[in-house]
Amino acid sequence: MSTTVEAPPSDIKGVGKVVHPGPQKHFQKATQLGAVRHDWTRDDVRALFALPFPELMFQAQTVHRMNFDPREVQVSQLLSIKTGGCPEDCGYCSQSASNDTGLKASKLMEVEKVLAEARAAKASGATRFCMGAAWRSPKDRDLETVCAMIEGVKAMGLESCVTLGMVSPEQAIRLKRAGLDYYNHNIDTSPEYYEKVITTRTFADRLDTLSNVRDAGINVCAGGIVGMGEKAEDRVGMIHALATLPEHPQSVPINMLVQVEGTPMKKAKKLDHLDFVRTIAVARITMPRSMVRLSAGREEMSDEVQAMCFMAGANSIFYGSKLLTTSNPDEDHDLALFTRLGMVPMPA
Repeated sequence: MSTTVEAPPSDIKGVGKVVHPGPQKHFQKATQLGAVRHDWTRDDVRALFALPFPELMFQAQTVHRMNFDPREVQVSQLLSIKTGGCPEDCGYCSQSASNDTGLKASKLMEVEKVLAEARAAKASGATRFCMGAAWRSPKDRDLETVCAMIEGVKAMGLESCVTLGMVSPEQAIRLKRAGLDYYNHNIDTSPEYYEKVITTRTFADRLDTLSNVRDAGINVCAGGIVGMGEKAEDRVGMIHALATLPEHPQSVPINMLVQVEGTPMKKAKKLDHLDFVRTIAVARITMPRSMVRLSAGREEMSDEVQAMCFMAGANSIFYGSKLLTTSNPDEDHDLALFTRLGMVPMPA
């Protein structure tokens, strides 16, 4: 039995009513399309994932257009400022000391070397500069060096972002005083699957850091990784956990697992790319005003898959041929893709 519902407002001429079965009926009762809410249930999110693909894409693109210019993509660049030797045992990570990946640990970079990279990133078109350090949590003396980097990046007119592991309330306040715009700390997966990925800290530890960052007045960047052998229900759980935070993360990176030799996740079954696109779309609908970043794993995606991700509501990418330790499409390829799609980098 089908149900007829009024299609949400659209700037596309000729859009009228849509007719389709089951999942949409539940979803229309659950929410008004485009509303910012924090009371999503697992059933709500599950129903979104279960929508027919054309309907899911239509709803995601509609929500996206309510809040953003659909032609614009934010360009961010990521630099590893301290690589390898991390005591955490994250099953996907090349930088974990528990994983035999052959990656050599390095010391924290000098401030001026980081700022030189930031200047180059700005010259190539990046508007946000992200710095990552492979720590469980930063030592206070190292935090002072990172704060000097943040201040230098801000002085260039770039947005600043760091990912340093777990931070205390006092450390979050220090980062805020340095002018930090965003703090990245991904929840990685669902609460139920988390211990299959990481055992050296808990899902609650992740949430505590997000709370400390949010309370300090720093924008939160938090998303997850798919394709780690999780079930579809775990992707539901991951999005549900993000969309029911007290405040939606201002930036939501959705990563496709990059399988690294020497990590436990190397042999994980690869995720169907359409399921990845679905995850992007559901993130966009449930967190309508967040930047949704098409993050790691793009090098293994065709241009067509990336185009579908943009249509599903992704409006941010990492730019440059390297992420922290894994490869990424180079700038020329991304700019050529933007040209083919009639899209442009988002202005600062």
